[in-house]
Amino acid sequence: MSQHPFPTATVTVFASPTSWIESDAVAQCHQVAALDGMMHVAAMPDLHPGKGAPIGAAMASTILYPFLVGSDIGCGIAVFPIKLKRAVPEKLAARFPDLDRAVDPVHDPAWNVIKDDIPAGHVEGLGTVGRGNHFVELARIGTVFEPDHASRLGLATDDLVLVVHSGSRGLGERILRAHTEVHGAGPAPDPETYLAMHDDAVRWGSLNRRLLAARVAHALGTEPTEPIIDQCHNLVEVRDGIYLHRKGAAPGDGRDVLIAGTRGTPSYLVAAHAGPDAGHSVAHGAGRKMSRADALRRGRAKHTVEELRRTPMGSLVVCGDRQLLFEEAPTAYKRIEQVIADLVEHDLATPVATTIPLVTYKTPDLGPASRRDHRDQRRKRGRP
Repeated sequence: MSQHPFPTATVTVFASPTSWIESDAVAQCHQVAALDGMMHVAAMPDLHPGKGAPIGAAMASTILYPFLVGSDIGCGIAVFPIKLKRAVPEKLAARFPDLDRAVDPVHDPAWNVIKDDIPAGHVEGLGTVGRGNHFVELARIGTVFEPDHASRLGLATDDLVLVVHSGSRGLGERILRAHTEVHGAGPAPDPETYLAMHDDAVRWGSLNRRLLAARVAHALGTEPTEPIIDQCHNLVEVRDGIYLHRKGAAPGDGRDVLIAGTRGTPSYLVAAHAGPDAGHSVAHGAGRKMSRADALRRGRAKHTVEELRRTPMGSLVVCGDRQLLFEEAPTAYKRIEQVIADLVEHDLATPVATTIPLVTYKTPDLGPASRRDHRDQRRKRGRP
């Protein structure tokens, strides 16, 4: 752990000397620390560079900066228990629904999980997973490190869960764009107005994760369940009058958190107990080691598409987007074991159990003709 004093703020990196931390990401932390009102930047072991601000950091300030949260306000990871008679990855992968297509409120039974008004009345994209590192994964509980804690969550070895990583889709993007078009990377002129819209996006992201899990549960022939974990890692929290911005950092003050590995490695369910030095936060995943361009170039030289659709763990990846397969290859990420070891070393979290991927859904795996139709429909909806 290293600490660097600044005239207005400190930067603390919660990683061991052997961990992969890019200098550009640390430089971004220092740039953030130099902002007016900034008090402290806590960098997690999954730290990596982002667009204008680091990903994997908690940033405390007396001034609210929307760009530090980014456009995917409300993005997070939820875990849902699921009961299936037999978990054969090949059979189940073929039954995953098309989660690029929005939910039909009339005919899709998943819509029944919506009990209240839709936040901000934003229906567009509801029930879709999104691109990038978002996913829906069927996994089984692997190693249980803390049986009593796992039992309180209703989990035991070989139980099945759905892990859902998604956010507020176009809603968060719309909120940030409205700010940056006028104020750029500057502070929110009216924090309360921004926070009201922000809170809608956070609720929307949580609802979206529930809807995604319900869609998959119904498609696999079982009933939806309530999440046992649902933690947002792109948000701003007001603590004692201070704005705690989290960008790729999960709330770690007494929460249970699922820290995502890659589609070819375990993920870790942890009991988080991070204090103020760590911004009351823990890592949200393995963290990128390569840019998307590097991962695409190196991956094409080393792997075939078919190799990337079945992981060394025997799990399957449902992804009709070949470029995304390479960009999201496990080798593009840091070692999740090292990230968890750093959190443990700095007394930020205690591992409870691992989840082992069986089927990881990224995009629908369509045939060539269907894929063309799908792309055309996305273009008509104004989505890339």
